[in-house]
Amino acid sequence: MNILIVAAHPDDEILGVGGTIARHIEAGDEVCVLILGEGQTSRCEKRERAEAGIVEQLHKNTLAAADVLGIKEVFFENFADNRFDREDLLDIVKAVERKIEMFQPRIVYTHHRGDLNIDHQITYRAVLTATRPMEGQPVKEIYAFETVSSTEWNFSYRGEQFAPNVFVNLTEEQFGKKLAAMEKYETELCEYPHPRSLEMLKAVAARWGGVAGGRLVEAFEVVRMIR
Repeated sequence: MNILIVAAHPDDEILGVGGTIARHIEAGDEVCVLILGEGQTSRCEKRERAEAGIVEQLHKNTLAAADVLGIKEVFFENFADNRFDREDLLDIVKAVERKIEMFQPRIVYTHHRGDLNIDHQITYRAVLTATRPMEGQPVKEIYAFETVSSTEWNFSYRGEQFAPNVFVNLTEEQFGKKLAAMEKYETELCEYPHPRSLEMLKAVAARWGGVAGGRLVEAFEVVRMIR
């Protein structure tokens, strides 16, 4: 079975679904990742002032993380970081459509609609548009994942909070691969108690484990399922 992860930024794919990717690959599924945004350049006052090579290095980290998990291929689109609202939505939709046409995934994982980050919100909209359930659409299941430091920080979207209803149990080895992949993101991994620290990723997995009667769990919200 083909699985496509559509993420806004490098490292979102690991934060949100890294352990589940490891589980899919262990089961014999093929996983590809589409990263829509370049990452990091929004940390500079002006995008053009971003340090030369910063995006290239981040992409190298992404590929190293993918190797840890066994991801088949990673695609980069390089839309402006945290500026998706300045892009034509159609251009982002077309980028997703091209990969769906090429890879023919049955399942797509992407961001939650209520995330604080604007790029995450637009990524969700683009995925829904690109996967319209018309005849010939290969995508039958869409799941929204939690992205720590975005999903839980949006306090204004009442009624739009992440409400998972699918819980994926992970083995120690699968979750260990998630942590090892995240360690490849040298500029994105933070110190505890930041959400993007290894300790907090463990805490989040344990918390969902407590909700679902497991130990290490990733949680998802069903967007659409066609059987």
